Amino acid sequence: MKKLALTALATAIISTSVSAADLKVGVSMALFDDNFLTALRNGIEDAAEKQNVDVQIEDGKNEVGTQLNQIQNFIASGVDAIIVNPVDTDATVSMSSDAEAAGIPLIYVNRQPINIDMLPDNQAFVASNEVDSGTFQTQEVCRLLGGKGKVVVMMGELSNQAALQRTKDIHDVIETEECSGMEIVAEQTAEWSRVEGNDLMTNWLSAGLEFDAVISNNDEMAIGAIQALKASGRSMDSVVVAGIDATPDALAAMKAGDLDVTVYQSAVGQGAGALEAAVKLAQGEDVDQKVWVPFELVTPANLEEYLNK
Repeated sequence: MKKLALTALATAIISTSVSAADLKVGVSMALFDDNFLTALRNGIEDAAEKQNVDVQIEDGKNEVGTQLNQIQNFIASGVDAIIVNPVDTDATVSMSSDAEAAGIPLIYVNRQPINIDMLPDNQAFVASNEVDSGTFQTQEVCRLLGGKGKVVVMMGELSNQAALQRTKDIHDVIETEECSGMEIVAEQTAEWSRVEGNDLMTNWLSAGLEFDAVISNNDEMAIGAIQALKASGRSMDSVVVAGIDATPDALAAMKAGDLDVTVYQSAVGQGAGALEAAVKLAQGEDVDQKVWVPFELVTPANLEEYLNK
């Protein structure tokens, strides 16, 4: 298959036998009530508007059954392509099978499908490589701690490949010689949620758990942890807090001196890339089955570069 260059993610589509304006794309998001996924959804909508593509975007409400029904409805309505941000990455085998049987191109975005290495030729995945996300994050925490200290880890949803990979990244970095003085003293899911991150941190503090750093699989849980830490009276200068996504709220927390590390992934770039890949496949063109949008480390030292992105 031809390689879709990263630099082409936001470029205009050159129509072939089918004009982009004649295409209808169905989009199923895992859920609407999530800051990063809202930015991703906006990226799809903006790219579709620029290319005059008709998109129908549905809220999966974080329910696998709801999302599977949405995909079936897209197929029944005869859309030209489908974009899916999976609720459960283990459910993507069924999604791929249904779309393939209907002959409709399918693009997974942001969350890696479990069948990533077995996708049909008219299916692809657009995201950032999660091997980098937790690695960049934890390496910076290691640097800030001087290679030693007690760490708590907040995991995303355990059904989500990104949560599993980001957590593996943390462990892999701590196993390196320069970071081997770091010790994970607690590791638990907070379901990507700010509220649950707050609750989990409150429980850890109530239990008297001692730690020097919080490494969170995303910014929302990190912000929840910060809220609980501040409510407990702990000085933010005494703990390193790291997240992933570089959401506007996370960047504001960093500017305020509460968040020490985050990792930028372009939600808009992923959304635009998914829409572009869907249009190209619907027009009979080839795309690479794995399209990576690079991660970038964000710290107070380079914060200003990201405040207006």
